Amino acid sequence: MELKRVVVTGLGALTPIGNNLEEYWKSLEEGVSGAAPITKFDAEKFRTKFACEVKSFDVHDHIHRKDARKMDIFTQYAMVVAEEAMKDSGLDLEKINLARAGVIWGSGIGGLKTFHDEVTEFASGDGTPRYNPFFIPKMIADLSAGHISIRFGLMGPNFATVSACASSTNALVDSFNYIRLGKADIFVTGGSEAAVVESGIGGFNALKALSERNDDPTTASRPFDKNRDGFVLGEGAGALILEELEHAKARGAKIYAEILGGGMSADAHHITAPHPEGLGAKNVMIDALNDSGVKPEEVDYINVHGTSTPLGDMSEVKAIQEVFGAHAYNLNISSTKSMTGHLLGAAGAVESIACIMAIQKGIIPPTINHFTDDETFDNKLNFTFNKAQKRDVKVALSNTFGFGGHNFSILLRKYEE
Repeated sequence: MELKRVVVTGLGALTPIGNNLEEYWKSLEEGVSGAAPITKFDAEKFRTKFACEVKSFDVHDHIHRKDARKMDIFTQYAMVVAEEAMKDSGLDLEKINLARAGVIWGSGIGGLKTFHDEVTEFASGDGTPRYNPFFIPKMIADLSAGHISIRFGLMGPNFATVSACASSTNALVDSFNYIRLGKADIFVTGGSEAAVVESGIGGFNALKALSERNDDPTTASRPFDKNRDGFVLGEGAGALILEELEHAKARGAKIYAEILGGGMSADAHHITAPHPEGLGAKNVMIDALNDSGVKPEEVDYINVHGTSTPLGDMSEVKAIQEVFGAHAYNLNISSTKSMTGHLLGAAGAVESIACIMAIQKGIIPPTINHFTDDETFDNKLNFTFNKAQKRDVKVALSNTFGFGGHNFSILLRKYEE
């Protein structure tokens, strides 16, 4: 069968460095760090006392109080970016087939704040169960997709993807595949996460995954730097409207970019550590290239997973060099997690948006906070350290890898007729 072409026609972002698409991109260009001392709870007794929180956000500016109380924060974030992306797309819901418009949404953890608060309250009481009737609907990871579909009346495929930090790229790839197979015309897709809570920070601290650079939070996320000591936990959401090309053209939609292909693989190695030789990362990039028909030398920019962990950064760079060979030296590589922190299940969505904006603007966002070269890397590679670089970006690749060895990559291209 002939596969349909899939394009991006709307974007929405809510991040630690900007509460909408315009603010997010401006901060990426300028190399702004979103890391700061935690304000959501008293973190004094935690080994890590900082995070990349969403700032100056009042949910009641976006969602009625009665509705907001039925949602965990990760769903509130999802609703805000879905609204922005739908508005940006210009879709007229009265003129589309709602049965062919769906929602696929990713979250690695779901309603952690709700779970933490409800269990804490129960544990501090006399043992009598007094749970909020919305406890389960607020907590479970699929409810963001459910709320978005209800809000817009979208009756096509609707589900959640849960693949740890790769969850929202998983959602994008699934949405892309459903459209190109002709099973839907439109998807609201992306991901959201809100894990900056006591159990989130404490749990990742126990794994020794987080940076503990409490004396200088703004420079704590240091992908590829010799002195990197772990990732910085972030929160937020990103939404994309994916649309079948002819459907988009028929309504005169603006087109940000075209999705060419997606890759999927598993490390089959360890529950939290990446494959030391980057085998899963290598396989997922090869799969994305093969799926899209793109040659390695056609790729201009890779937004890497690049979390700022010693093992993760190393294995990904090994994989890039194996897949791209000599062309690796012609690539721009950057980790926008150096600015946003690690948004876990929302990371892939906000980083795919960074790729799309790089294509649109001809600017590569930087990897900030680089101070000391790590001699174990080939530092002839262009990691786009500290300052954005101008470049005509025709093809961009976004990588996301998650605990459990889940790997997803997505390839995006400047739209051409």
